[in-house]
Amino acid sequence: MKVRQNLYIDRDLADALDALVIRRGGNKSRIVNAALRDWLARRASKEIDDLLKVRLDRISREVAAGRRDIEVVLEALALFVRYQLTVTAPLPEADTAALATGNARFERFIAQLGRQLAGGERTLGSNASSEVKP
Repeated sequence: MKVRQNLYIDRDLADALDALVIRRGGNKSRIVNAALRDWLARRASKEIDDLLKVRLDRISREVAAGRRDIEVVLEALALFVRYQLTVTAPLPEADTAALATGNARFERFIAQLGRQLAGGERTLGSNASSEVKP
């Protein structure tokens, strides 16, 4: 069902509407009806965008905080490694027992890291375990 409306529009809009009807055919009512429908649909989507903007802003802040935390941990690890390499004397090449012990410790470290990452365990945090599993 169609409802008759009497509307007043600016002269320049009326001229543009007349030109559009001449170029594309059809009638003014159909063109104005489609334009109004599109405008109302965009207005509703803007309201949804405004609602989502708050959530996206919060998520962006959380991601930025996580990125900052990762940078802090990486910097701490880099400083520790640099310090450890600075204060630890190199092993003599002839000391094969010490080299074998170091390699075995490294392999255990990698295995422990893999287990903790696979199992979701964390050394630091609320579910921290103070023991290192062999």
